[in-house]
Formats: sequence, structure tokens, C-alpha cells
Amino acid sequence: MALSVKQQLTYWGIAAAVFLVALWALGQVLAPFLVGGAIAYFLDPIADRLERLGLSRVLATTIISLSVLLIGVLLVLAVIPSLASQLGGLIEATPTIFRKLQTFLTERFPDLLDENSVIRRSILSIGDNLRAWGTEAAKTLFTSALGVLNALLFLVVVPVVAFYLLLDWDNMIARIDALLPRDHAPVVRDLAGRIDKVLAAFVRGQLSVCIALGVFYSVALMLAGLDFGLLVGAIAGAITFIPYVGALVGGALAIGLALFQFWGDWASIGIIAGIFAFGQFLEGNVITPRLVGNSVGLHPVWLLFALSAFGSAFGFVGMLVAVPVAASIGVLTRWAIEKYQESLLYQGVGKTPSQDDGK
Repeated sequence: MALSVKQQLTYWGIAAAVFLVALWALGQVLAPFLVGGAIAYFLDPIADRLERLGLSRVLATTIISLSVLLIGVLLVLAVIPSLASQLGGLIEATPTIFRKLQTFLTERFPDLLDENSVIRRSILSIGDNLRAWGTEAAKTLFTSALGVLNALLFLVVVPVVAFYLLLDWDNMIARIDALLPRDHAPVVRDLAGRIDKVLAAFVRGQLSVCIALGVFYSVALMLAGLDFGLLVGAIAGAITFIPYVGALVGGALAIGLALFQFWGDWASIGIIAGIFAFGQFLEGNVITPRLVGNSVGLHPVWLLFALSAFGSAFGFVGMLVAVPVAASIGVLTRWAIEKYQESLLYQGVGKTPSQDDGK
């Protein structure tokens, strides 16, 4: 005999409460395992494709792991030091940039920026304040990463967890499926499939889009001769998952830096602007349709709310689970709406959807 709706809600509520308590109590311990699981989830389709080509799961996992390790080493040796150097240089150059802005405005609008002007005093202080804030933020980020994640242990545990989860991914899914309650197994499989579709489209697709656009912007800006081009491209690529925001923020930052670096050389400034215009065209017409698809089902505003809420409540580990939780809640909400629209409460007694459509 199937459980009543009230009993089912009770059990699922208890499960949700246990999940949240475990997330709060064991967040620091769970972080490397969640990151390793996310990496395994991201790479599982590649392993499945290699298996279809005739490789064993062990060999496919080994090839993928060695490839990821090689890419990671190249990033550590070639890209990350340059990013850190450019970030430090940008923080140091911020006061100079604002002094140049003050000089420019003073020459063009002398009455606006007299000695007692609030605008003048504000511009003088903004650069120094940003420099101090940027230095403090960088130090805080570094020290908190070491304190919360225990960086050395994190770097050791994550690859090991990712390797073994990727190796045994299909078996784990089969075991979980075997444990589903028989009365509800079809519904759970259907909902899990919808959640997986949303996550696959967003996490795998958007991450691929972010990487592709980040590489394009960074390389193009560096070839165009823009100072801090690698950093600007990385920032623009990292926030590309929010439609138009990556191009707008990255474009505004790049064009602003180009105005100070190439002032009077309008061709160079136009090239910088053209890079972001072309990147936006590639994103909307080529990259995103191919890698993500037309509809993900995860609205950027809902995603930002989930990241903010879980990040505030559970810290770094909360941000890791925010996307899966947001996707799950979105799928469950749409499923509940479907059931509501199929019910008599929505359709009414004595009316059918066909009769309503014929009015």
C-alpha cells in the first residue's frame, strides 16, 4: 500500500532537513568531495563516449585524468601566474588611472572640478580607496581559501575523489536506481532525468561557453595590445553564464582601459570594442546554441538568488550545491505546475481542456 501524501511529505521534509544540517555541520569536510563529484559529473559523458569507441572504463578514466592533469599543470605554469601578475598590476595602476581621469575632466570642465568641488575630492579618493580595497580583498581571498579549504589537502583529495567517482559513476547510478521505492521509481526517474538535462545543459554547456569566450577575449585583447588583456578576458569569460553581463562588464572594463592606454588612437579603441561585439555575436549565434541549446530552464535571476542564499548560509560549499539545488527546485516546480494543470482544481468539474480550447 502506497504511503499517503502527508507521510511522503514528512519523509521528504526530514530528508531535506538532514541534508541542510549535514551541509552546515560538515561543509568544510564535504567541499573537496563535492568538487570532485562535480568534476566527475562534468567528465562522465566523455568517458561514456570513449567507452562507445571500444575503450574500457578504466582506460577511458585514466586517459581523461591524465589529460586534465596535463591541462592543470599548463594552467598553473603558464596562465595563473600571468593572471595574478596582471591583477596586482591593475590594483597598483588604479590610482594612476583615476588621476588621469581627474586631469582629463579638469582640462575639459574646469568649472566643474574646482578645488572645493565634491566631485574632485571624490575622484581623488576613489582610486586610493579601490587600491586599498583590492589589496585587502586579494589578501582576504587568499587567506580564507587556505583556512576554509585547507588548500593542500583540497588539491590532493579532489583529483582522487574525481577519479574514483568517474570510474564508478555508472555503477553508482545503477545502485541508486535499485534503491528507489518501487511505487515512485518511474516518477523519480523522470524527475531525475529532467534535472540531469537542466544541469547538463547549464553546467557542462555554460562552463564550456565561459572557457571558450574567456580564451577568445584574452587572446584577442592581448593580440590587440591591451594592458591587462588576459585579466579582462578571464573576467568576461567567467561571468558569461549571465546573458549579456559578461560582454557588458568585460567590454566596459576593456574600453575604459583602452581609453587611457590608446587615447587619441581611435582605431585601437575601435578594435577593442569590435572584439567584444564579435564575441557577443559568436556567443549568441554559434557557441551557446551548439554547447547549451535553446532552452536551459534555469533563469539567471533564480541562479543568482540561489548562489547568494546558499553562499550566505553555508559558505563556499553552499555555492557548490546552489546550482544543483536551484535546478532541482525549478524542475520540481514545473512538474508541480503540470500536475496542477491536469487536476480538477485547475480544469474544473464538467469541463475538459478541449472544451476550453474551443471557446
